[in-house]
Amino acid sequence: MTAARFGRGIYVIWLRETIRFGREPARVVGMVAQPLLYLLLVGNGIAHGFRLNAGGTVDYLTYMFPGIVGMSVLFTSVFGAVSIVWDREFGFLKEVLVSPVPRGAVALGKALGSATVAGAQGALLLLLAPTVGIALRVGLFFGMLGILLLVSLALTGLGIAIASRMDSLQGFQVIMNFLIMPMFFLSGALFPLNGMPAWLGGLMRVDPLTYGVDALRHLAYAGTTWGRALTGFPLGLDLTVMGGVTVALLGLATWMFSRAEAA
Repeated sequence: MTAARFGRGIYVIWLRETIRFGREPARVVGMVAQPLLYLLLVGNGIAHGFRLNAGGTVDYLTYMFPGIVGMSVLFTSVFGAVSIVWDREFGFLKEVLVSPVPRGAVALGKALGSATVAGAQGALLLLLAPTVGIALRVGLFFGMLGILLLVSLALTGLGIAIASRMDSLQGFQVIMNFLIMPMFFLSGALFPLNGMPAWLGGLMRVDPLTYGVDALRHLAYAGTTWGRALTGFPLGLDLTVMGGVTVALLGLATWMFSRAEAA
């Protein structure tokens, strides 16, 4: 196996995933509409009831926005792996696996394709930051976009690892729904880590999405007097944890995909 062949395999699979996404207008609209509904309905509903006190009164929508962006990447990334189950059911995956494309390249290509789609979704949502009182400079915008891509790669790796062992779309969706909602609610997207009961704070600390959302808040609130009060960990720790989790989950996804499809 040459590096050039491995790289070409990744590129071809990545290109297929992104082209397939662009040909589904309903999916493009839905990926933006879902997080906006959370932000407008849930966020406004809760914001009407209270505001956070973090060395100054902070609107709840301002607090919630990075978490909603993280939520959108969570859903898009994990369910992007459903294409593995879909391709297996309809025979396309068998055609790919009998080609000279290395199995590891197929897994990484799908991960990069899903991360590209999730990154595009995240970029669209970040453009709405000024509507909730967050002024993003160009450097901070691209910094947050980089964090979203890192989070997306990690979550897509998790989805691919699970999809590699699933034979039906229904089974995959049940497992994913079981994982996604707890990951979202424990990520600190809707409420801060500080002040939580010990048992709940412990669960939040083992959720990798917590560190991704926290890193987003560091950049979103940069330059404010109250930003530090609404973040749970140092930015360096957030990036270190997310980097380690991303490498580990992509490695697990590649290994499980290669093992499952070789069986």
